[in-house]
Amino acid sequence: MGSLSANVNLPFQPEEVDPEDDIYSNYESSALYRMLPANAKEYVAQSPHLLEYLQMFPVNLYGIPLFFSELKRDLKGMDNPNIIYPVNEFTFIHIFPDQDDVRNFYIPIEPSFMHSVAEAMPLIEKKLIDLIDVLEEDPITEEERKEVLRRVLKEVVYIKKPEESIASLTGETLEGGASVGIKDKLIKFLNTDFSAQKETAELAGANIAQTDEGKVILTMAEYRSIEYLLIRDKVEMGILNPFLADPYNEDITCDGVGPIFVEHKIFNGLKSAVEFRYSEEIDDFVIKMAERIKRPITFRSPIVDATLPDGSRINIVYGTEVSKHGSNFTIRKFAEEPSSILQLIEWKTTDYMVAGYLWICIEFGMSLFMSGETASGKTTSLNALTTFIAPESKIVTIEDTPELTVPHKNWTREVSKGKGKGEGEGGEITMFDLLRSALRQRPNYILVGEIRGSEGSVAFGAMQTGHPVMSTFHASSVEKLIQRLCSEPINIPLTHVDNLNLVIIQSAVRRPSGGTVRRMLSINELVGYDPETKGFSFVGIFVWNPITDEFDFPGRGSSYLLESKIATLLGVPDNKKSEMYFEVEKRAKILQRLHKAGYMGFWDLYHMITKVKKQGLLKIEF
Repeated sequence: MGSLSANVNLPFQPEEVDPEDDIYSNYESSALYRMLPANAKEYVAQSPHLLEYLQMFPVNLYGIPLFFSELKRDLKGMDNPNIIYPVNEFTFIHIFPDQDDVRNFYIPIEPSFMHSVAEAMPLIEKKLIDLIDVLEEDPITEEERKEVLRRVLKEVVYIKKPEESIASLTGETLEGGASVGIKDKLIKFLNTDFSAQKETAELAGANIAQTDEGKVILTMAEYRSIEYLLIRDKVEMGILNPFLADPYNEDITCDGVGPIFVEHKIFNGLKSAVEFRYSEEIDDFVIKMAERIKRPITFRSPIVDATLPDGSRINIVYGTEVSKHGSNFTIRKFAEEPSSILQLIEWKTTDYMVAGYLWICIEFGMSLFMSGETASGKTTSLNALTTFIAPESKIVTIEDTPELTVPHKNWTREVSKGKGKGEGEGGEITMFDLLRSALRQRPNYILVGEIRGSEGSVAFGAMQTGHPVMSTFHASSVEKLIQRLCSEPINIPLTHVDNLNLVIIQSAVRRPSGGTVRRMLSINELVGYDPETKGFSFVGIFVWNPITDEFDFPGRGSSYLLESKIATLLGVPDNKKSEMYFEVEKRAKILQRLHKAGYMGFWDLYHMITKVKKQGLLKIEF
């Protein structure tokens, strides 16, 4: 990807650190190390550069940070957080308070943090290129490329032992045993042939020592730093690596010149110590990032929507013509394992009774829209509900950026495609095209990433022909959702809207504590169009109570879907239709037991629900 530039602007005055202090081989002798808690000592033993950072951090002024192996949601209300947690074996994150701003600091701690290897890097890169050029194999995968870089780096570097001196390794000494200094190297250089000693000039100017064999001499700390930077910048996503590796980040944003911001699952909005100081820096960065994801960006095509290698969604805007603060980018992080419905319950986004009700509705093929504003958690919640789709179902997902993860084996995943360069007619594949194609694939459920255009009419056509559809939608209330459905560009006739059975309104709401939480505000059943009033009737089955932060069930005893739709499908007699509410309670209790037994993960929960169904525990009998 090329070396990617950005600056680290620490929010504190660093302490002086002895550059000759070899932390890698002698960290246990440090007084600060002995003061650390047990878990922090384990981290330092694996990643000594963490101790280097702590030595630089003003511990006397701010105290030793708290160390967490994982972050729990009860840390949300923490005032003035001064904590460090790992995101992988190389990288840690320091959350540091800012007394003058609502946003605290987010400081990535990487192996390259303490060691300025900028002078040595060009020479090492030149030597690496010479070696890689003569390699017989052609690395294809990322792992192969990383392995090649590690191997050739060892060929061009000599790691200096603590007891060894540079002079003894370079073989250059003056009379009396004193080592040759930079001034002496320059005098020697000026008295030699310039063309033959061009490289020597570069070395003399940069004070980069080499052995007689031409290997660059580095300390272990410098070697680890360069190895990390090479892999980070040549194979991976450069300075974004710590941000992308952090499972607690939801959004990563750079608005132009200035810091990178993150939206954190625990500590909300944070500003990073990593910043861009010039427009040229961020322009260069986004160009290389776009090349890395094989979506080149130009002045003619300055906007890119794409997917990063880890599945995260990225939007890039290039140049000052369309973005006055300079190029910018926003990344919506992709979770490796989707959140489960039990995790949503634990976070109070919903509760057991709501989940039990939705379980029955989804299992029996009700169509559902998850609606709300941007960043309200619609996709997360919709994905969590997919575990309720009958395990034997065939599912087709249709998205413009792949985000949904379905646990079922019979899953067709389709993604729309823009017209590429040089492609003529028919190069573009829209969500409308994919949705129309999906109807020929005989799916039991169609999941659409988001309905916002002409694909909406096809989705409602699918519902009319008995294909249940689940999708996300941008609307903050049922009334606004119906208005949007019946207006340009979707244009659904008002009399067809009741093909949609359920609308869940979800929002990010601010609690009295000041924190922002996501809640399903209401679960609504669409009943039908009344030609007399020319209005559309719907019933709020569950409603979130902001005072108690719990869910009320005003629809108990009046559910159109449970009594008139699902009970009719099951052949339940009229006098027993009210017993459908006991089925909701039964499923709520099953989820409660699974939660208590520890089946919290998305995959674990799906497999347990499948077992529960196979054992006949979900059978509805009257």
